[in-house]
Amino acid sequence: MAKIPNGSTPVAPVRLGSSTLPPEARRGRGATANPTGRYERAMREVFRDPDWEPDEPATLRTQVTLERATRIIARNTSPDIPFDRSVNPYRGCEHGCIYCYARPTHAWLGLSPGLDFESRIFVKPDAAKLLAREIAAPGYQPETIALGTATDPYQPVEREHRITRAVLEVLQAARHPVGITTKSDLVLRDLDILAEMASDNLVLVAVSLPTLEPRLARLLDPRAPRPEKRLAAMRRLSEAGVPVMVNVSPIIPGLTDHEIEAILARARDHGASRIGHALLRLPGEVADLVSDWFSEHYPERRARAFALLAQARGGRENDPRFGHRFRGEGAYAEMIGRRVRLAGGRLGFAFGRMALNTAAFRKPGAQLALF
Repeated sequence: MAKIPNGSTPVAPVRLGSSTLPPEARRGRGATANPTGRYERAMREVFRDPDWEPDEPATLRTQVTLERATRIIARNTSPDIPFDRSVNPYRGCEHGCIYCYARPTHAWLGLSPGLDFESRIFVKPDAAKLLAREIAAPGYQPETIALGTATDPYQPVEREHRITRAVLEVLQAARHPVGITTKSDLVLRDLDILAEMASDNLVLVAVSLPTLEPRLARLLDPRAPRPEKRLAAMRRLSEAGVPVMVNVSPIIPGLTDHEIEAILARARDHGASRIGHALLRLPGEVADLVSDWFSEHYPERRARAFALLAQARGGRENDPRFGHRFRGEGAYAEMIGRRVRLAGGRLGFAFGRMALNTAAFRKPGAQLALF
């Protein structure tokens, strides 16, 4: 790769040409390519022969697979994350956010972190039953369960499968605290549960909003609701008494960073009372996928975006160290943090997640544990 003048940042486009599908085949998708998963022995390559291939390539369709999980609560000990347990009803996410840090997990399934991640969705139909059993176990101590940390619990397949709602019904019955992160106004479908839980300080909903620009949102997260719908969802949640956090995440250098103050102002006007934010992360294959996305949609901004990101990541595309991976370091990262603090303070926001009620928890009875 070429270097920018200071010698620290790779800026030459990384094309995934051998796995890139034509735009007609991936219409409505975020990733431009479908590179082979890193654990595979054979490499996938797209080959088009005009002598036999149809003029119009087949549209990539979503495939849903049922996954029979044996456990549903995932644990973590990261000092960067304000929760120690999470539940993800789905693997993969049809929203197709190009920057999603969970994309590399699809390689564990023998699939691509690219287009496979957003078109090969795994559904956990036993999630609610497993959850009831795990929180009913002897010795279980309640702390906030984070719902939707890797993939969105309200992605499109939730309309049919309703696994997130089933999980919330278990948590509601057990009076167990939950923090939800989503980009979707489908969360309003469950307002009856959320409002009741909020009355006992058992829930916080974080709505992710990295941009207010409709065209950019359509390219960044093509199957997620548009920014105005997310703002409207914030208002409805807030009016129902559900505390709302605006998650300005990810902040993409040279692309969305100029919007920070405007996003916070709009979110405050729509009832959000807390702020979360994170700088763009590029773990594993995400770096090449984002690079390829820039090359197709914003080629003139790619070098600046990666240069600024490297300034905040110690000269690298990604810094996985605890304490650094979400915020970064150096002048650029400090400037972003200062802007968030100043704008948030001026607008009257609280910062970070709120403490939820664990004292009301009651273990599921035998009937609920057999849900």
